[in-house]
Amino acid sequence: MSLLTPLIWLAISIPLLIIAYFTSKETNFKYILLFGAYFLVDCYARILGYEYIKLDFMGLKGNWSGNYLSFIIALIFILYHKKEIREAMGFTTKFTKKTVVIGVLFFLVFLVFDFIFKMNIYPKGGQFDLQSFLFQATTPGLTEEIVFRGILLWILSKAFVPKKKIKGVAFGWGFIIVTFLFAMIHGVILTKNMNFMVDYVTIIYLTLVTSLSLGVLRKFSGNLILPTLAHNVVNLMNFFIRLL
Repeated sequence: MSLLTPLIWLAISIPLLIIAYFTSKETNFKYILLFGAYFLVDCYARILGYEYIKLDFMGLKGNWSGNYLSFIIALIFILYHKKEIREAMGFTTKFTKKTVVIGVLFFLVFLVFDFIFKMNIYPKGGQFDLQSFLFQATTPGLTEEIVFRGILLWILSKAFVPKKKIKGVAFGWGFIIVTFLFAMIHGVILTKNMNFMVDYVTIIYLTLVTSLSLGVLRKFSGNLILPTLAHNVVNLMNFFIRLL
């Protein structure tokens, strides 16, 4: 992956940021800048961590190092802030009792659809690999949820104050941007050979199914616990479908 790829991801989100800026009742430009800065720091931590922090001596394959680096940066950022801000980021064990069931049911409906869809399109007959299993069961879901539906969602809620509420839970442009951007990082790549690759099916599907359902679960549950577990469930489901 080219080091220009994160800049492309950020550039693609600019139209949404502009629309949000001019249509939101309240905006705070410094948080828009913070959003861009943190997003790029996290992206380059993942990319450069994978490139330069080798864990071959531990027998680890895949981007364990990049994800660990992302996680460490996220923890530093979260713990730097006071308790109420950490809770606003979802870094808490408190649940929104009145709406958590709605979030869980919403996710489960999408999970069933996700399973049926992938059972029909994913290649089968793969071999079980313990390390891949452990990776999919833990790391991606943990780091991506903390960053996207934790830190970045909180930053954007400060940049564009949400005015739409569903069952008393605030939704706004931050939710839309994070939902879309999560899909973009999985569907758009500029290779080191400067080949631009866009997987429109992945972008549309992840935006409307995976990212949306995890985002709704995050908002209605009130913390990052259930979205992280749900994210790992999706990853493990993908893993096991390929083994059939």
